[in-house]
Amino acid sequence: MTEITAESVREKVKQDWSRIVNLLSQKVTLRSVSAEGITGEHMRRSAEFVAEELIKVGVDAKVVQSNNPDGSPGAFEVVGSKLVDPAAPTVLLYAHHDVQPAPDDGQWLSDPFTATERDGRLYGRGSADDGGGIAIHSGALHALGDDLKVNIKVFIEGEEEMGSPSFIPFIEAHRDEFASDVIIVADSGNWAWNIPSLTTSLRGNIDVDVTVKVLEHPVHSGQFGGPILDANTLAAMLIASMYDDQGNLAVDGVTADKPVGGLQRDLDEAQVRADAGIVDSYRLAGTGSLAERMWTKPSASVIGFDAHPVEGSFNVIADVTRFRISLRTAPTQDPQEATQALCNFLRRHAPFGAQVDAEPVDAGMGWAMDASSSAVRDAEQAMEEAFGQSPVNKGEGGSIPFIPELKRLFPDAQVLVTGPEDPQTNAHSPNESISLKGLEHNIVAEALLLHKLSQHKN
Repeated sequence: MTEITAESVREKVKQDWSRIVNLLSQKVTLRSVSAEGITGEHMRRSAEFVAEELIKVGVDAKVVQSNNPDGSPGAFEVVGSKLVDPAAPTVLLYAHHDVQPAPDDGQWLSDPFTATERDGRLYGRGSADDGGGIAIHSGALHALGDDLKVNIKVFIEGEEEMGSPSFIPFIEAHRDEFASDVIIVADSGNWAWNIPSLTTSLRGNIDVDVTVKVLEHPVHSGQFGGPILDANTLAAMLIASMYDDQGNLAVDGVTADKPVGGLQRDLDEAQVRADAGIVDSYRLAGTGSLAERMWTKPSASVIGFDAHPVEGSFNVIADVTRFRISLRTAPTQDPQEATQALCNFLRRHAPFGAQVDAEPVDAGMGWAMDASSSAVRDAEQAMEEAFGQSPVNKGEGGSIPFIPELKRLFPDAQVLVTGPEDPQTNAHSPNESISLKGLEHNIVAEALLLHKLSQHKN
């Protein structure tokens, strides 16, 4: 058996580098936008491409079309395995091959569906999210080759950007094919391209549609304005009532957590402001560390609002309006509990007695890493060897609802959330990119991790 070290693995990755970059570049050109139809031919082509690439690195991979909960055809999934020893641990590698749309292509510096290299980064939609995850798995398996000593199962999903409606039914129908000791979800990122991280937590997410009604029909603002406030203004008052005077969300029953595993390093405010494009005059809301405000405390955003556009507006008092709240919940809070708390709060705080109706739309659980697990220790050591410095573990403010579902289905599996992104990635935004040097580090880290996991008995 070849001695597996960071240096030996890195040399293998460098020899394979042109294939890895070509894989990623071709993946970008496939335009696998699931929002344009998860059953479309473009999604089938994307899945078939990924399966072919996995076959190149020794995975017995195939494309399987899932079914939605209602029985209708679902996403094209890529599943596969590489079994080396029945007594060895089994590792499930996850990524997704669908990507976000790029409707604002005029804001891109290059064609979003043509991979373009600039200043050490590869630009293109899906270059990082989650083509980078696919590239990490492919590169790590190639680097280990015959020295792979764990059993591998692979699941590359085709509808992650659409909320994964058929994910759990598909897993439940193929439970034996996905049962594993460790699950590596390569759909997150690092502190920086050169500073590794494990993702320690993910917030949950719930959506609630709120209707505010004050009149049975619109009326003239000059005749009735004053004692009657329009529905849009009342909605604004209702939304504002959710916060205290420091900008903390203050909804009874919606809880907050501390950073999982403790806070190793707080986020840099100047960097956050630059990454988000915050206007200079804006003062950041809330109290506590920036990390807990963005990772483990709840946050609410109005993501949709029904109101008459300014163009063509006229002098009437709006009788009714509707808006949607997206509530990111603390990693450990039950989403149904948070949903009920939010709906109760909104109904109780109806301004001036307006009719307020709050209807739940969707709810997903958050997730917190088991910081004491052996897989976490192995991953942190692998990252330190690959990157040349200790990892700075971090939470994520976003949600991946299927991770707690995986834990429900496979309660004994250890879950690790890694990934190819960094603060400059711009996932879901114009000019998405991946650091190529960071990608190399990530591939080396995953190969070392798989090797370390092989040292444990099944």
